[in-house]
Amino acid sequence: MADALAGPTRFHVLTIFPTMFVSPFSEGIMARAISNELVEVRPHDIRDYAPDRHRTVDDYPFGGGPGMLMKAAPLFDAVEAARSTARSADCPVILLSPQGRPLTQAVVEELTRVPEMVLVCGRYEGVDERVRDYLVTDEISIGDYVLSGGELAAMVLIDAVSRLLPGVVGSIESTEDDSFTTGLIQHPQYTRPAEYRSWRVPDTLLSGNHAEIARWRRRESLRKTLRRRPDLLETAELTDDDEKYLHQLRQDQTFH
Repeated sequence: MADALAGPTRFHVLTIFPTMFVSPFSEGIMARAISNELVEVRPHDIRDYAPDRHRTVDDYPFGGGPGMLMKAAPLFDAVEAARSTARSADCPVILLSPQGRPLTQAVVEELTRVPEMVLVCGRYEGVDERVRDYLVTDEISIGDYVLSGGELAAMVLIDAVSRLLPGVVGSIESTEDDSFTTGLIQHPQYTRPAEYRSWRVPDTLLSGNHAEIARWRRRESLRKTLRRRPDLLETAELTDDDEKYLHQLRQDQTFH
C-alpha cells in the first residue's frame, strides 16, 4: 500500500476534457476519500501545453490514414510538468489504451503500492508512437474494446485502486471477499427480508453456524465461477476439498 505518511495517493490525469473528472468523484466513496485527503485527483488540460494559439493537440498521421493522432510535444510537456510536482522522481506514467496490459485485480493491487502516478488519456486515433517509446512507463487497458478516449478508463483505474487504500472503504473485509480478489467470483449474498415473493434466503445463511456458512459461501463461489468464468479456475488457489467439489459439479452437471 502507498505510505500514508507521504500524503494522499495522487493521480495526475492528463486529458483534453478535465471537467469530465468532476462529477464521477463528487459522490459516494470517492468523494469521501478525497474529502478525507486519502486520495487526490489532479486533472491537467493537455491543451494548456499546445504551442499555438489554437491550442492544437492533434495532427494528421504521416503516411495517410483515417483520423488524427495526438501530437507528441504537448503530451511530453504536460507529463514533465506533472512529474515536476511529484513527490517521487520515478512517478510512473501510464497510458490508458486498448493496446495495454489488462487491468486485473492483481494489477490494481500492484498500483496501490504507488503513491503517485500520471495517467495519460488518449483521444482520436491514438498517440504519436514516440509517446509510447520514450515517455510512458506502462500501458493499461480496461478491456478488449475501444472507447472514444482514455478518460473513462482512467476513472475505472482510479476507482479500483482507491477502494483498496487504507481507510477508503469502511471495513477492509468489504474488499477482501470481492470477486477476483480471491481468484474466484464472489458468492451470492442476501439481506432482509428472509423471504420475498416466496423466494427464501438459503437456510444455511440463517443458521448462525459460521463454519457451515463459510463452507456454503466457498462452494457457491466455486459453482458460480465454474458456470460464468471457468478460466479463473486455472489460476485460483484451490484446496483438495475445492477440487473434489468441482469434480462433483462437473460430473453431476449441477453448476448450470
